[in-house]
Amino acid sequence: MRTLEEVQATLEIAKLKEEDLQKTIHCLSFGENVSSADYCLMELDDTLCRHIEAGESLVIRGDKDERAVLCSGDKTYDLKIADTSNLLLFVLGCRTPDQLTNSQESSHVAHAQYTMQDLLERIQASEEEIKTHLETIHACQIDGYWRVLDFDYEMKLLGHVTQLVDSESWSFNKVCLQTSLEELAPLEPKEMIEHCLNSYGNRYTENDKVFYALHEDKVCRGMALLLLQNAVKFNLREFQEVWQQSVPEGMSTRLDQLKSVALVDRTSRPETICLLRVEDLPEDTQERFNHLFSLREKWTEDDITPYIQDLCGEKQTTGALLTKYARSSMQNGIKVFNSRRPVAT
Repeated sequence: MRTLEEVQATLEIAKLKEEDLQKTIHCLSFGENVSSADYCLMELDDTLCRHIEAGESLVIRGDKDERAVLCSGDKTYDLKIADTSNLLLFVLGCRTPDQLTNSQESSHVAHAQYTMQDLLERIQASEEEIKTHLETIHACQIDGYWRVLDFDYEMKLLGHVTQLVDSESWSFNKVCLQTSLEELAPLEPKEMIEHCLNSYGNRYTENDKVFYALHEDKVCRGMALLLLQNAVKFNLREFQEVWQQSVPEGMSTRLDQLKSVALVDRTSRPETICLLRVEDLPEDTQERFNHLFSLREKWTEDDITPYIQDLCGEKQTTGALLTKYARSSMQNGIKVFNSRRPVAT
């Protein structure tokens, strides 16, 4: 998947200005049975298109050390390589420029993704497990395709919602859907606002009106990730103060809301906190432990458990994993774990 930074680098190479383009950038990826080296897309003018549609042929000619040309029966055309082209026209479900809006402030990348049927055919999991995971990662369905929002954009949506809750002096347990859509529609698409409420709240109906009770832990966790993503390490006390101020009134931030996404260092002075998400770690068990011990020589069981919990089989425990992949010792009366093998730094 291309990142926004990679797209911007490509635009620079192509000498295109980002401000002259639509804010939504579609990226095309080939299916598993197709290599990008197997095909080339060629843009033709109307004359050559009619030539092909009439059943006539075109031939590419030129020696290895010569510039290639395109020949019809009676004419010769130059061939030029373009690093960027209008590939979205070949992808079902992509939006053409007249369907896009430039109302958003920053660019974001849209990838051609999967329908539920595609996921069921490819992923080794039950339909219920797939749906549960899609909810967990806050995936949304757009025109039948499942997509994951850019993190900054998702946080922007959440910020709009929490600011509205504060400005309207609402209880975070009673956020009116209709008012939210009316107030925020000038800023973001209504579908995205409702998706954000579905991701961070529980929907209910009262007197024929739809409300959401925002989930305290999810909102606090999201705002913490937003704060931590731009800092290598954060002074823990300062972070906790800023974090509490960033959530709606009435919500309480707690460090246990950040298990598996952030790591606190109690040994440093002052104490610090940094971003460390379990989904960014290696999937292989040995590689996971190697990476964790490269980050920190000794771990307490409470600190390391959130980062190895997902590696456990149905009848396996984190304790069994620690016995197999780590050594235990006592440090200041606390059991800690370190690597069974030398770790490269």
